[in-house]
Amino acid sequence: MARDNIVLQCTICKSRNYATTKNKKTTPERLEFQKFCRRCRQHKPHKETK
Repeated sequence: MARDNIVLQCTICKSRNYATTKNKKTTPERLEFQKFCRRCRQHKPHKETK
């Protein structure tokens, strides 16, 4: 399968808050979303981690 599980990490406090999947063939670069961080209690950018 081309879909892999990934974890999204807050760029500010470094807590790993979200898990999702992505298609590696169509998006080989790392994902980044604006998500709510429960630790910071604000919407912050979350980047894909390994």
